[in-house]
Amino acid sequence: MIVLVSLVGSFINKLNLVKLMVNALVQIEDNINRVLDIIKAKHGLRNKGEAINFVVNMYIEHEAEPELLPEFIEKMKEIERQRSVAVKDFSKRYGLK
Repeated sequence: MIVLVSLVGSFINKLNLVKLMVNALVQIEDNINRVLDIIKAKHGLRNKGEAINFVVNMYIEHEAEPELLPEFIEKMKEIERQRSVAVKDFSKRYGLK
């Protein structure tokens, strides 16, 4: 089965999350199509693109690299805003000698 879906993707540009819409023509198996229909109905989604986004976001939350999680991105933004400190002797400053 071939399904046309609109997917919301995102990418990180200098720690700023940017969202964009992508249209894709994908070929999926009948069983996967049925599962997407179930997910769509169970979660009140409007179309299969939203169902695919839902499944991918669940994967990101549970399996993906921490760099992809929104909490990590926010933490990096916070660190980026902090004032830097010049350290001449790292070992001495942090008691590593």
